[in-house]
Amino acid sequence: MAEYPDDLREQVEGYLEGLRFSQIPPTEGLEDAMRYSLLAGGKRIRPVLALATARSVGLDPERVLPAAAALELIHTYSLIHDDLPAMD
Repeated sequence: MAEYPDDLREQVEGYLEGLRFSQIPPTEGLEDAMRYSLLAGGKRIRPVLALATARSVGLDPERVLPAAAALELIHTYSLIHDDLPAMD
């Protein structure tokens, strides 16, 4: 087993890599752009904290993995949104 919290971060990374988004023709290429930003790396502190909290109260971290991933998706969105010049 990896060292704590690396085991939790690896769980999050694996889950995020497995996510798939819309693949209908009008959104062709959008998934690649989303995955590029999402999987660019990082500490994943938000989802790791969610999994660690679940573990600390006796829950299997797998149960909260979708919610933890949602936190990371929102965080990634906020970083991109903040960089858009039209949003200033």
